[in-house]
Amino acid sequence: MAMADKSCSYFLDVLASKAPVPGGGGAAAMGGAIGMALSNMVGNLTVGKKKFADVEDEVNSLLEQGNQIIEDLKKLIDRDAEVFEPLSKAYGLPKDTPDQAEHKAKVMEECSIEACSVPMEIMRKAYQGIKIHERMGQIGTKLAISDVGCGVAFLKAALISGQLNVLINLGAIKDENFINETTAEMDQLIEEGGKIADETLNSVISKFRSV
Repeated sequence: MAMADKSCSYFLDVLASKAPVPGGGGAAAMGGAIGMALSNMVGNLTVGKKKFADVEDEVNSLLEQGNQIIEDLKKLIDRDAEVFEPLSKAYGLPKDTPDQAEHKAKVMEECSIEACSVPMEIMRKAYQGIKIHERMGQIGTKLAISDVGCGVAFLKAALISGQLNVLINLGAIKDENFINETTAEMDQLIEEGGKIADETLNSVISKFRSV
C-alpha cells in the first residue's frame, strides 16, 4: 500500500521513528499535497456560485491542475523512498582499497544523481502549486481566503524542503554539468516560487488588515 494511502497517524509515527524513510523528501511531498488540497478546497467553495460565474471555467481548470499535482506529489512520497534505498546501501560499501574507494564513489554518484530527481520534481510541483494559489487568491471566494494563505505556506515549505534534499545529495556528485544545471533550475524555482508565495501570503494578510 502506498504511504499516502495509510493513516496520518501511521505516516507521522514512521516519520518520527528511526526508519530511514519517509524522511524530509517524503514529508516535503506530503506537505505540498496538503497545501495543494487547500487551494482546491477554495476552488470547490467557489464553483457553482452565481457571484463567480464569470470565472467558473478558470476555477475548474485550476481545480483540475491541482488534482493532478496532488496525485503527483502523493506518488513522490513513495518514489523518494525508492530512490533512497540504493543510496543508503551505497553508504555501506567498503573503501579499504583504492579500487573499492573508486567503486564506492562511482556508485554513490550514480545513486545521488537519482536521489536528486525526486526532490527536484517536488520543487517543480510545489512551484506549479504556488502559481495556482496566486490565481486562486485573486479569483476564489474570499470566505476561505485564509486557506489560500495556509496552502501557499505549505507549498513554500515543500519548495524549500525539496531544495535541502537536493543539496544534501549534490555533495557526492562530481559531474559539473549536472551540478550546474540542477543548481540553476533549483535556484530559479526558489527565487521565483518564493517570491510569488510571499506576495500571495502578504496579499491574503493585507485583506484581513484592511477590514
